[in-house]
Amino acid sequence: MSDAPARAPHPVVVFLRRIPATLTFVAALLVVGVVWGGLWSPFEETDLFDAVAYGLPAFAEGRWWTVVTGTFFVNQPWVYVFTLGSFAGMAYLEFRRGSRVALLYYTIGQLFAVFATALVLWLAAMTPWQWAQAQAAALDVGASGGTMACIAAAVGLFASPWRVRAWLLVLALSFLALLFWGHIADVEHLLAVLLILFVDRSLTIQRSSVREQRFLAFFSMVVIGAIQVIVLLVPTDGIFGPTEPASGGYIDAAIDVVIIALVANGMRRGRRWAWVVSVVLAAINVLTGAFVFAVIGISSEAELEAVIDAETELSMASAVMWLLMLVYILWARGAFAVRRRTRLGNDAALTVDEVKEVIRRDGGGTLSWMTTWDDMSYAPVAGGVVGFQVRRGVAIALGDPLGPEERRPEMVRGFIETAERNALTPCFFSAGEATRAAVPAGWRSLVVADDTIVDLPGLEFKGKAWNSVRSSMNRAGREEMTFRMSRFTDEPWGVQQQIRAISEMWVGDKGLPEMGFTLGTLTEARDPEVRLALALSPSGDVDGFLSWLPVYGPGGAVRGWTLDLMRRREGGFPPVMEFLIGSSAKYFAEEGAEILSLSGAPLAHEEPADSGLIADLTGKLAETLEPVYGFRSLHRFKQKFNPRYETMYLLYRDEGDLPAIAAGLTKAFLPDATLRQFAGAGWELVRGGHD
Repeated sequence: MSDAPARAPHPVVVFLRRIPATLTFVAALLVVGVVWGGLWSPFEETDLFDAVAYGLPAFAEGRWWTVVTGTFFVNQPWVYVFTLGSFAGMAYLEFRRGSRVALLYYTIGQLFAVFATALVLWLAAMTPWQWAQAQAAALDVGASGGTMACIAAAVGLFASPWRVRAWLLVLALSFLALLFWGHIADVEHLLAVLLILFVDRSLTIQRSSVREQRFLAFFSMVVIGAIQVIVLLVPTDGIFGPTEPASGGYIDAAIDVVIIALVANGMRRGRRWAWVVSVVLAAINVLTGAFVFAVIGISSEAELEAVIDAETELSMASAVMWLLMLVYILWARGAFAVRRRTRLGNDAALTVDEVKEVIRRDGGGTLSWMTTWDDMSYAPVAGGVVGFQVRRGVAIALGDPLGPEERRPEMVRGFIETAERNALTPCFFSAGEATRAAVPAGWRSLVVADDTIVDLPGLEFKGKAWNSVRSSMNRAGREEMTFRMSRFTDEPWGVQQQIRAISEMWVGDKGLPEMGFTLGTLTEARDPEVRLALALSPSGDVDGFLSWLPVYGPGGAVRGWTLDLMRRREGGFPPVMEFLIGSSAKYFAEEGAEILSLSGAPLAHEEPADSGLIADLTGKLAETLEPVYGFRSLHRFKQKFNPRYETMYLLYRDEGDLPAIAAGLTKAFLPDATLRQFAGAGWELVRGGHD
């Protein structure tokens, strides 16, 4: 007998095993399609169609069994594509909640869709409404009532905000299909969706964020614009009657689409002017539709169309769409108050000196001093401050909020709310666990780095783990290297020039300029509170240097230091970085500091084994960028100092924000990079990959 472990089944096999009900229905549809030829010829043209199809005429004649028989037939061969595809919702529902629940939703949804449609059409046909009378006499087959109910139920399982967005899409498609095409199947689809909407109550727009309210308005405007194009190209026959392609005129429709696109983008950004224009457009279309409806009631449709030279059906259908739009934007009017220039926070703009006072008073994290650098803005919220940059429409908060620890949840939420009210996408970059715990429920987190912390109390370079550092420091002693802790402005002009030359040489070796945001330059090193560690050769040359940023604790005491710049002279003392960091650790430990942060190398953190797809993507990105910036090499270098790790996160609302955040972070880290430099860096990446 073999002791080899059994091979795990393929994920596809696992998935198929968990959806037996869905597979049974699909197989039954295909078998029926083969036996009665519906897969290759129109079934609705056969003699059997009237005997098995459901609808008001069938029920009036007592053929109640047709609600079952009609489920397994499809009227046209091309409809099989959509019918079989619609079972994806049932499959997802069955996979998540089991076969019994999926069958329950499908059965009730199908029965309700068929019988409720018959009832609605029976009542509507009592009026002079020609569309209702025509559909009341029609028969239908298919399983789409049940599958639409399953799709709606599956949407209710989505995480926020995707649940609201998906619900909006399903409702829009169902409603517009009825409004403009109006077949009996379209009535069934809408009623099945409305049933699940009423029963599950998973659509909660009143709880949506300001940003989500803007997105819903943007989506609605886009749908209206898309309909303007569709009715130009495709004939429709909805509940208000038939229309012909291009009946409204290409130029008028093109103008409408351009206006709608501009207004939709303004709604997405929360602009007040876009809201006003939307209200005006909606009011005009609603009043036009009401006028057309009233005149038709007085005279006739043909007489009115002769006078206005346009199709009344489009006017009334558009009026219904714009009426729904008008009701929504009036309800969500508070989300559209953004003017061209706004300021985040609730007070006047803060100065850098005031932000430094907040850090000294309340303390901060290992990245807090970076919020005092150039290009940072400040949002005073809830008694604290959030340092951030606005890039590509994204408000990127750096690290953790500054201020009293107990006010962190209020500061985090205050920043998010004010950013969204100003039509910005908020996120926190390199935030810690406490900030991660303070973001609203449903926010996502992505590990971006591991802060490498060396605890200084009792630090001794003893044992095998410290061999590399101890050897470097011993070698520095033999070669008469000198360590000096200083400040840039305290150094003589000659030393400053050597520091500049080393830094410029380092930058010149890169295809891209020095990175910013969380990576400083000599400009930041000139701050009087930033310490400079120098390695001097016996001849007085600077072989390397480090810059250290202060880490304050509450009450104004410096409790640690964060590593920023690391530069070495080409051809100088080889292990100069180990010598400088080891000597700095000893120096700061003797001063009474508690920690030394070697910072986190971007894209070079320790990943758990089950981190998923995004972790795989960041890992591949790190491999790609390694020839240019060496993030992973830097991370491995820092491991020589036996640090402990504190995870740093990117915090964001949902995956839909990631493309904008990626563009914003790229601009934040490389604000001055040109296309030529990006191209040069790309060549370096290609060369590095081949090497």
